[in-house]
Amino acid sequence: MPVPIPSSSALTVLLVQQPPALPSPAEVMTMTVELPPGDPGTPPHRHSGPVFGYLLEGEMTFELEGEPERVIGAGEAFWEPGGDVIHYQAANHLPGAWTRFVVVMIGIPGKPMLTLVSEAELEQRRGRRTRAGLVPLTSRTTGQLADVRLAAATQASSRRFTKRRSQ
Repeated sequence: MPVPIPSSSALTVLLVQQPPALPSPAEVMTMTVELPPGDPGTPPHRHSGPVFGYLLEGEMTFELEGEPERVIGAGEAFWEPGGDVIHYQAANHLPGAWTRFVVVMIGIPGKPMLTLVSEAELEQRRGRRTRAGLVPLTSRTTGQLADVRLAAATQASSRRFTKRRSQ
């Protein structure tokens, strides 16, 4: 959904999300993540605060506690609430190509932005994990307006990103 501005630039809303809570005080870290072909990514972990991301290229298998795993494609935005929620997967879904994304993590100063989850805790929380198969992000039906706006914005952005890369 392009935002009109008085120039030849184009702005596109990729994600509108109100996080459940922000740490106070907070620290923000922006980083790129590059996953080799077929890489499983970081083992199950959690973040001290919310994380917002944008997939630059490739496809990522993404799974949070309480949600089915899904595939996020280039040009799509994603987020996770952080805190107590376990992030099970951020794996490269493609066996023959790299996947690259940018994340902005909001955390607690002096605390790790990412903490691995023990096997004992994974077993203890096993019932909270949803394994319903891979669902493309843009086909999820949650009934929330933000998801509808996200799907429309990311599809449009993905087409523009692909067009720019091929030029």
